[in-house]
Amino acid sequence: MPTSPFGRTVCAMVTPFTADGALDLDGAQQLADRLVGQGGCDGLVLSGTTGESPTTTDAEKTALVRAVVEAVGDRARITAGVGSASTRHTVELARAAEAAGAHGLLVVTPYYSRPPQEDVAEHFRTVADATGVPVMLYDIPGRTGTRIEPDTMLRLAEHPRIAGVKDCSYDLLGSSKVMARTGLAYYSGSEELNLPLLAAGAVGYVSTVANVAGPLLAATLDAYDRGDTARATRLHQRAVPLVELMMAAGLPGTVTAKALLNALGLPGGPVRAPLRAAAPDRVTRLLAAYEASGAEAGAAVGAP
Repeated sequence: MPTSPFGRTVCAMVTPFTADGALDLDGAQQLADRLVGQGGCDGLVLSGTTGESPTTTDAEKTALVRAVVEAVGDRARITAGVGSASTRHTVELARAAEAAGAHGLLVVTPYYSRPPQEDVAEHFRTVADATGVPVMLYDIPGRTGTRIEPDTMLRLAEHPRIAGVKDCSYDLLGSSKVMARTGLAYYSGSEELNLPLLAAGAVGYVSTVANVAGPLLAATLDAYDRGDTARATRLHQRAVPLVELMMAAGLPGTVTAKALLNALGLPGGPVRAPLRAAAPDRVTRLLAAYEASGAEAGAAVGAP
């Protein structure tokens, strides 16, 4: 199984905002410290989909990286989301993130313009050539409109700094093909597939749900890695109702993660438009699913 410079139990961290919608760097440091110290996370992805990257400025993205690196130090790997629809802009964001201290980069497929596969590959190569830190490809065709096809992944794996994939393709066959033929470190980007992708060769996950249930997700990986697949299955199944309500019940994961963080008294704050806060009845349901999952560290680690 390939080693990875991005961590193993990775949280796609929300970007905390103050009540008036400004970037909350103090809150980001507090949340990052908690996710690493108590939340079972050995890596954080900043400014991804969950981090509301479409509505944060370049300066905010850089400031966030700098603040979180300062708070976490060498206790976790910090990967900065730098993807955009423009190769030039992505390179600028990548260089700024590296200068701010990011250990790696998450680069999404260029969206909206729907470039052909060779152009997709050249985009990633150009970004990887622009910095000295490892790159994680972000394959999420449901949002970008363009898949990173398995054959394209095979070619990109030859680049010395393209080291991993956040896989939201929902194509187990294609992902299995790439894992079998390359050293790319694969991460499940869809929590319901964490365990199936592990069985196929993935090294871990990049998870929105880990903002609130990191210990439970990490305990699942730990059990699997110890060879206790029955326990891993039980823990995975325990998380499913929370995963469904957070990620597949009509609201974006950013909205549901922040709703739970706020309800638990943790840094989150509002979402930025066009997203809107979860309604009170949804928050009540989220809290009930969270409590039922045993997502607290003690319940996850001690679960039968």
